[in-house]
Amino acid sequence: MSPDASDPTDLPAHQLSRLIHARALSCTELMQATLARIHRFNPLHNAIVNLAPDDELLAQARAFDAELAEGRSRGWMHGLPQAIKDTGNAAGFPTTFGSPLLRDAVAPTDGLMASRMKSAGCIVIGKTNMPEWGLGSHTFNALFGPTRNAWDPAVSAGGSSGGAAVALALRLLSVADGSDFMGSLRNPAGWNHVFGLRPSQGRVPFWPVTDVWVDQLGTEGPMARCVDDLARLLQTQSGHDARQPLSIAGPVPAFAPVRPHALRGLRIGWLGNLGGHLALEPGIAEVCTQALRVFEDGGAVVEPAALDTDLEAVWRAWLVWRRALTGCRLSPLLARPGAREQIKPEALWEHDQSQGLTFAEFMAASQARSGFTQKMLAALQRHSVLALPVAQVWPFPVEWRWPQRIGERVMDTYHRWMEATLYATFAGLPALSLPAGFDPTGRWPMGLQLIGPPQGEALLLQVAAAYEQRVPELLARCPPGLD
Repeated sequence: MSPDASDPTDLPAHQLSRLIHARALSCTELMQATLARIHRFNPLHNAIVNLAPDDELLAQARAFDAELAEGRSRGWMHGLPQAIKDTGNAAGFPTTFGSPLLRDAVAPTDGLMASRMKSAGCIVIGKTNMPEWGLGSHTFNALFGPTRNAWDPAVSAGGSSGGAAVALALRLLSVADGSDFMGSLRNPAGWNHVFGLRPSQGRVPFWPVTDVWVDQLGTEGPMARCVDDLARLLQTQSGHDARQPLSIAGPVPAFAPVRPHALRGLRIGWLGNLGGHLALEPGIAEVCTQALRVFEDGGAVVEPAALDTDLEAVWRAWLVWRRALTGCRLSPLLARPGAREQIKPEALWEHDQSQGLTFAEFMAASQARSGFTQKMLAALQRHSVLALPVAQVWPFPVEWRWPQRIGERVMDTYHRWMEATLYATFAGLPALSLPAGFDPTGRWPMGLQLIGPPQGEALLLQVAAAYEQRVPELLARCPPGLD
């Protein structure tokens, strides 16, 4: 995050945009620098997959330069290289979801996310890697292999937006799109020392989809190395789409430029480990409370908070929702001959668990979710924002499938170690992951997540910008090996 004018890939997206539009930096120069960095770092870290050929991308960059020479700009992202998370369609690129079953599923048209970013001027260069079907917060799959953490290639990048987070941290991209079902952009942001924002339910619609009414737990969102870029990309991604009737109607708020919150009068409710309900590895709570002291020093009040609900019952309801939605997505593919042998066991477990669900069980889980949402809203009446760790463990060895235990507590599912991220998701609330600090060895980053009120993205961005102003040395740290 320390800009170096000698290499444009070190610059944030909003500065690149300004230089390109001032004709102080050409789209071709930026593409050349981006490809050089990708070819240097991507073979080890494996953040970007299905990268387009260099000559094709450079030809596109030259065409974008020609447009600027004629006085035409496509938008603030004009000429910025962008890789789309492999859940979203980008015309001419496969949308694989990390699965061998979809290895050759080339998208004929852009999905809504790629379309909106292209309308803002980006050049799509490839896709970012993800876990198979986006399941599990560890980016590995049988098609492309693992994505390795930007700070330590021996450990996980997180997921499911692990490729996006690593690409950001290594300066392969200036901004990135992610998606978040159970921390899928918050966890990798935290583990790679970048920012990630899960928007409110309906803020950023997704298309194409097969269901527009029930399947609303996942959402796309922005990732960036600075808050201003995070806000700008959210501005681009947001807005009602008639094909998604539950997307938020009306004008999109002016998220950018971000005015830092004054902090005085802000009340942050620290959920911590939720009274012992969440198992945390040693050092995580301490890193988060250290970050919270930054807010206190700025005048905010940090106070203990609780959710006043049966969190184990919330977890059981979450499992029903997750299995129901995942099972519906996987069933058509599993009908193919030989498909079961090509799908990872965690996905099969989700699907098979869903087959015995009854309508009564799903409605009971929906009612439990509704009650939990009211508890979250009540907590946000007492506090401006809620805070808790973005992950319960430090980045773990890349060879693991998932952590089997946290301390003495056995993890009873492959995603129980990410329970801290489900609360914002289940209540449809916005949540922002910001870099909080590092483990005692200084090798592995950790993030703090802030949960805001419904449609409270602007507040979260302002609070994050105030934090950003106060920790320049922390945010200036770069992964080992970067020039």
